Amino acid sequence: MEIKMVYVIHSLVWPLLACLFWWWNELWYASPVRARCKSLNAKLPPGHLGIPIFGDYLSFMWYFHFIRRPDRYIRSKMQKYGNNNNNVGAYRTYLYGSPAIIASSPSLCKSIITATTGFKQGWPSSEVLGSHSVISIHGSRHQHIKGLLTSEFTQPDTLTRIAQQLQPCIVAALHSWFQMGQINAFHQVKRVALEFMGRYMGGLELGPEIDALEKLFSTMNEGIRAQPWNFPGMPFRHALQCRKKLTEKLRLQLMKKKKEGKSIGATSDMMDRLMQSKDKEGRHLSDEEVVDNVLSSIAISYIGIAYPVTWAIYFLAKNPHVLLQLREENMEMAMEKKGADVIYKDFLRLKYTNKVVDETIRIASLSGFVFKKATEDIKFEGYLIPKGWNVLLWLRHLHVDPSNFEDPLTFNPDRWDSRPKHGTYLPFGGGVRTCPGSTMARLITILFLHQLAIGYRWELANPDMKIIYLSHPVPADGVDISVSKI
Repeated sequence: MEIKMVYVIHSLVWPLLACLFWWWNELWYASPVRARCKSLNAKLPPGHLGIPIFGDYLSFMWYFHFIRRPDRYIRSKMQKYGNNNNNVGAYRTYLYGSPAIIASSPSLCKSIITATTGFKQGWPSSEVLGSHSVISIHGSRHQHIKGLLTSEFTQPDTLTRIAQQLQPCIVAALHSWFQMGQINAFHQVKRVALEFMGRYMGGLELGPEIDALEKLFSTMNEGIRAQPWNFPGMPFRHALQCRKKLTEKLRLQLMKKKKEGKSIGATSDMMDRLMQSKDKEGRHLSDEEVVDNVLSSIAISYIGIAYPVTWAIYFLAKNPHVLLQLREENMEMAMEKKGADVIYKDFLRLKYTNKVVDETIRIASLSGFVFKKATEDIKFEGYLIPKGWNVLLWLRHLHVDPSNFEDPLTFNPDRWDSRPKHGTYLPFGGGVRTCPGSTMARLITILFLHQLAIGYRWELANPDMKIIYLSHPVPADGVDISVSKI
């Protein structure tokens, strides 16, 4: 009798515990929100918040890390829950330590990314990149600092200066690639980009420190999209440790500049200009504001250059007919310039090269998704985005959705002869949060491609290499290539 009783208890308890385990996140996070939904005449987007602590992380890692088919993750939700009414493209889940809404449609992504109220920058940027970084702050202070950074990266005279200063560095780097014969493109482009950005933004002469500092920046960047687990051995913990070391180096550089008291001139860098800038009330930026914005600008810009240049090198090697057209256009420009440096306005005339850059950025989907956090309940097309929940703008899906781009995984620069559908191409964000360095990143990518096209040939050592998708999409081998002169 007792044995039967134990059996009955077990047969009831374990299913109940399993059911509770499966529905716990729904009960804890979603149930309180449903009461607000009734008063707002809205409903939560379809989906499931996964299991306690991990949420949907195991499924996410399955698609992104283990089978390396990231686009199947969002498609699995579409197949399971449908594409919502009127193609809203919203799904609830639990990722990166918080309940979240995934936004996958052009209309919803565009609405959120251009909103001036209702959302703030989501985790984890403020912790890894700094609480005073333009990425982390809001309101008038954000407007002021973003204005300063925008002038650093978008003004024609600034871009011309960048082109003039960087071209000798690229020419020297490519010559060294040729001398080495076989190089790792991602590693070498990162070195060139970091050395230049360190000098341009912080007045840093990296020299023999370049590899050690690049490792610190690389580890910090990897933590931006890591799970927020601040435990020993976790990528997020490593990122914070690297940030601390880099912050200290920049703080020492700032103290050195203050001691020297150098005025702004032809040799000044971005740190000098930020230190001496004033807002409408005549206030200077604090030391923390200067350091955080120089640090985040270097971290984002150097890797934001390395990714598209590396992917362009890969795609051009895989598509020789595209490389031929790009080479012809750039050879014509080089003959016209007769050895003189190419300046910013010249690059605007390289129409086909610009299309190659657009296609590279689209198909590589360098920023797969963007974090936001709802600061109030937001109603959209009958669905509720709850206050306090994360919002993940799934930009990668926009860029490889066949309904937005025909044959989306084919590298075809000529698709840019016509403009894409509204809201389907958002590689640099939008609205007040548009990346201020996007124009500069495009310019430097074209600088690399121009010098490569007019002087060098290259072949892939591993044409069928795999792709690592976390934290950002990058060829697993970093694109090993053999380099020779034309």
